[in-house]
Amino acid sequence: MIVLGIETSCDETSAALVKNGRDVLSNVVSSSLAFHSKYGGVVPEIASRMQLEAIVKVTDTALRQAGIKRQNIGLVCVTHAPGLLGSLVVGLSFAKALSVSLRVPVLGVNHLCSHIYANFLDARPIRLPFVALIISGGHTSLFFVRDFNAIRSIGATLDDACGEAFDKVAKILGLGYPGGPPIERLALRGDPHKFRFKCSETRRPLDFSFSGIKTAVLYQAKGANVRAPEKADIAASFQEAVVETVARKAMAACRRYKVPRLVVGGGVAANSRLRQVFRQQAPAAGVEVYFPPKPLCMDNAAMVAGLGYRLYMKGARSDLSLGVELN
Repeated sequence: MIVLGIETSCDETSAALVKNGRDVLSNVVSSSLAFHSKYGGVVPEIASRMQLEAIVKVTDTALRQAGIKRQNIGLVCVTHAPGLLGSLVVGLSFAKALSVSLRVPVLGVNHLCSHIYANFLDARPIRLPFVALIISGGHTSLFFVRDFNAIRSIGATLDDACGEAFDKVAKILGLGYPGGPPIERLALRGDPHKFRFKCSETRRPLDFSFSGIKTAVLYQAKGANVRAPEKADIAASFQEAVVETVARKAMAACRRYKVPRLVVGGGVAANSRLRQVFRQQAPAAGVEVYFPPKPLCMDNAAMVAGLGYRLYMKGARSDLSLGVELN
């Protein structure tokens, strides 16, 4: 089956064609990031307006790159939760219109679950069950995954998401938005053990908290007076503390649920230091860790189409009453 995926949960507009839930025929992503950078974060109104302008062109490009005609599409899958309200409405409305015009089913897909599925695209199979960690600008969550239609939350951030903490620390250090890539680059020149930053402990051991470490960085940076060498040390020490905390909790989740497999997804999963630390710690924990290719860590429609196919084959169905969910 050829599945068309539509993803518009945040600032990206993406369309993809995926065959049988695995083979990516095309995956086109258009970002409005340049329009948000000067504001230091995503502006929902700008995002949805840009998506409204881009979605037809992006979909046509995906069809052309895949060499697929619209009448060959068997299913339309679309992100309906969670995300920005206006952005989700653009994608969902477009997907419903295509469903009606092509006379094919439409299926709503959860954005976080699709990040988990990014590991299954054009990759070797991963045995079920496993623990999944989604780590991005909007979410930091642990899941226990028995099957594609049996995904249970077992931990989440109590305040900032990990990627959000990177963005805020980057702003403190004057590095711009988004914060992940410039902090990663700057950290290469710093000493990760110069400052003893620490993420706050949580009552439930598999939850996360990043607001405290962000404040510690603010005090250490002392506003605009921080010097360039010290700035690199701050970036490296912050990144190391966050990565070590996330890795420790993810390995603990694997021990608690007695599964030797950990699947990681989301934008922060593209961080090279995070990948390195996870791969260093995994053997001692008896865990095999999986990451998607870096481009598939970012929001994209291929993961939506892939997961949607698997859910549809397991009997999941939506109709034109499908609505958006913000959480």
